[in-house]
Amino acid sequence: MSKKWRTAITQHIDGEPYVRGYRLLDLVGRYSFSQVAYLTLKGELPTPAEARVLDAMLVSVVDHGLAPPSAVADRVVISGGNPLHVGVAAGILTFGEAHGGAIESAARVFQETAARDGDVRELAAERVAEALSRKERLPGFGHRLYKEADPRTARIFGIAKEEGFFGRHSALAEVMAEELKKQSGRPLVLNVDGGIAAIISDMGFDWRLGKGFFIMGRVVGLVAQAFEEITRERPFRRLSEDEMEYDGVPPRELEPDS
Repeated sequence: MSKKWRTAITQHIDGEPYVRGYRLLDLVGRYSFSQVAYLTLKGELPTPAEARVLDAMLVSVVDHGLAPPSAVADRVVISGGNPLHVGVAAGILTFGEAHGGAIESAARVFQETAARDGDVRELAAERVAEALSRKERLPGFGHRLYKEADPRTARIFGIAKEEGFFGRHSALAEVMAEELKKQSGRPLVLNVDGGIAAIISDMGFDWRLGKGFFIMGRVVGLVAQAFEEITRERPFRRLSEDEMEYDGVPPRELEPDS
């Protein structure tokens, strides 16, 4: 009879931790963080090519300035007088379809579409047409800053090609971006979320792990943002008057008591 809680990830033997069957202390100093992350997620140690591609993807999302919701939330929560881990947690909780979370849903689209029979170009044109007819927003495309191309996507795709991990899903993603521009008339670039979604699909990762890759990469930036807020800024940040506007009803009087 199986016990209530089960895991195939980790165990302790004679007081020592083991990860996917390997003694943790044997991994320490011999394998990089990205290599052990791959082992933990996939169950086997990566090849040098797999490790390089995963490492590139994690580095590509490590930080993107003060403006994203996660950095704002992180620093505002710290500003309220909270410790570092609370600010980092607040930042992580902002990850959604508009910020970091699109990797999961984009990977699902790519994996389901690529699983169909047919040429990649035909499948891409068909899937984009379906989305436009239903007024569906395809995840992984478009960016507030990058209008012609997302340079992070270009970089990780270049590395994926060098290492042999630019396959059917990545090709599909690229052609879908072309089809979106052609069919909608708008240059909705394949952003870094979409690029990572395509590559992890070609690496054989389940789409449901998508958000995890963004979390693993961006949490480093969130820790740095939280620490900087603690050490460089005064507590209790607030908006200044020129940053906000009231657009409700004008001042009014209550009716006199009867």
